[in-house]
Amino acid sequence: MKTEKRVAVITGSSKGLGFEIARQLAKLENIQVIMSSRDETQGLEARGNLVQQGLEVDYLPLNVIDDKSVVNFVGALHKQYGRVDILVNNAGVNSTKEPEESSILTAKLDTVISSFAVNTVGPLRMCQALIPLMKERNYGRIVNVSTEMASLNLISNDFYVIAPSYRLSKISLNGVACLLAKELKGTNILVNNYSPGWMKTDIGGADAPLTTEEGAETAVYLATLPDGGPQGGFFAEMRKFGGPFPLPW
Repeated sequence: MKTEKRVAVITGSSKGLGFEIARQLAKLENIQVIMSSRDETQGLEARGNLVQQGLEVDYLPLNVIDDKSVVNFVGALHKQYGRVDILVNNAGVNSTKEPEESSILTAKLDTVISSFAVNTVGPLRMCQALIPLMKERNYGRIVNVSTEMASLNLISNDFYVIAPSYRLSKISLNGVACLLAKELKGTNILVNNYSPGWMKTDIGGADAPLTTEEGAETAVYLATLPDGGPQGGFFAEMRKFGGPFPLPW
């Protein structure tokens, strides 16, 4: 099934922030949302939830740390839709609550490595797989979900927990965005990172000040940038500043 709609892929969209980004994008005209997740049962249930809300969305299984899974995903995507225009790299892990993450001296190296595999290499793998399809139409919007905790300029004075595995993997994700933006300069493929803020999710907990609806707004803004929009930026959650606000790298 080929489509003239812009095709938007959201990784890790069976729940939480990813689900909400998918929901908000699906409400917009001329965007076909493709949800994805490692757990196919959860993913299909999430898709069914949005279909019941009257939204037209599709689902394809995807494990961003598995090369074969990504190849199968891209093959199915190309066969069914023939294009991809938007990629939101939302799938991620956060081991912040583990006691060893209170110090970089006690962080388990296996946790550091597994965090990099999902939070850094996963998005890079997806970009390498999908940017060639974006180049065919000279149009693309790539949004990577990062965090204020990954700002090197702010780390020495911020009030967040140490969380070395999570922070280091997201710092590297910021580096991925900078390199992609450098290489894609002059094209109409825009790459930007953003921090969604502390949200009421499984990880954030009930005491978090933001809802996923609020956390998703900046992702939707960056995913629908007009031609000539920001390239290689790092943005804060929009509600915090009343609009797009750049964070220091």
